Amino acid sequence: MRLFLVAGEASGDRLGAALIRGLREVSGEEIELHGIGGPLMEAEGLTSLFPMEELSVMGLTEILPRLRSLLARVAQTAEEVVRLKPDALITIDSPEFSLRVAAKVKARARQVRTIHYVAPTVWAWRPKRARKMARSIDHVLALLPFEPPYMEAEGMSCDFVGHPVTTEPVASEAEAAAFRARHGIAAEAPLVLVLPGSRRSEVDRLAPVFGEALRAVLAERPETRLVLPTTANVAGSLPEKLARWPVQPVVLDPRGQAAEAFLAEKRAAFAAADVALAASGTVSLELAAAATPMVIAYDMSWLSRKIIGAMLRVDTVTLVNLVSDTRAVPEFLGPACRPAPIAAALLALLGDDAARGAQLDAMAATMLRLGRGGESPGLRAARSVLRVIRGAGKAGFSGTELPAIPSPLTR
Repeated sequence: MRLFLVAGEASGDRLGAALIRGLREVSGEEIELHGIGGPLMEAEGLTSLFPMEELSVMGLTEILPRLRSLLARVAQTAEEVVRLKPDALITIDSPEFSLRVAAKVKARARQVRTIHYVAPTVWAWRPKRARKMARSIDHVLALLPFEPPYMEAEGMSCDFVGHPVTTEPVASEAEAAAFRARHGIAAEAPLVLVLPGSRRSEVDRLAPVFGEALRAVLAERPETRLVLPTTANVAGSLPEKLARWPVQPVVLDPRGQAAEAFLAEKRAAFAAADVALAASGTVSLELAAAATPMVIAYDMSWLSRKIIGAMLRVDTVTLVNLVSDTRAVPEFLGPACRPAPIAAALLALLGDDAARGAQLDAMAATMLRLGRGGESPGLRAARSVLRVIRGAGKAGFSGTELPAIPSPLTR
């Protein structure tokens, strides 16, 4: 079996690695891997066509300065897919890049089956994307249980496969205690996990706001310690971004160490933290898996904010809120992404057991609805992919299904 996989950021790299492992387990075939991926997919045997970090950019105005180079990479990637003629092109999230690749491939090699992993958030904004996507995508693997009807309505087959975060390891209490001891953090000291994003543009924008919010937290709770896991593409520029922070965090840098060793340390940090301040995105599900209460904050350029804000169809973008059908996680987006309210929310979580309890309940519900306790999402995704490749008609599951929840638009 020859597959071409495309991932553009760290969360896609995790999805791709889990899918590859699942395919090896259920296919009974040798798998020849090509494409673009990060360290986790490379550890599974994929040689990346070029560094995945080149694609880690988000926001309408943030993409524009790099548009020419990104379009060149689109053309290069599509050319390689057409040359290799894989059994399937599997694009993973990063729709600005990957769906352009799929469109070029379909225009020249319609026999290549195209599968997109992570349904676009048409329930949140830009609903017409599903119709446009259907021109070049045959099948969709959805992470959220209310997404398949949106894809099927436009003529694509779609399976809800669950989210791999539900089966990823979670650090034990002993590992969390060892993390604190290793970094000289007292057992009773409040520990804030700081996650300003995996893209340089996100960190550039959020680091100053997060720093000022943490300054206010430290004014109230001076014993508070900070820990900041980062990514390889951000780590080099991070010291400059943190120079004006009130205290320097413990920075977890993946460079120079094995991917699994870094992930183990990151998991321990998640478990050791009392609360997290995080950029909006998949990380909210990682925090939910670790049962770490959180505050979500996010901003982008003025123009991106105006355009996306005008198209938004839901009243929250935090996945824990959406999947649990609650609003337990406070979020500060766009104009609300300011230090004072963020600091107040963090201090409330550090001192209010009721607020923490509401989040813990919402996080437990989220994990259940995303498949915790069931078959691994990597295996479910692999079975779905194989049915498409082997021409078994429309994908779909028999047996026990994952829990369903209503669309956020019905709230």
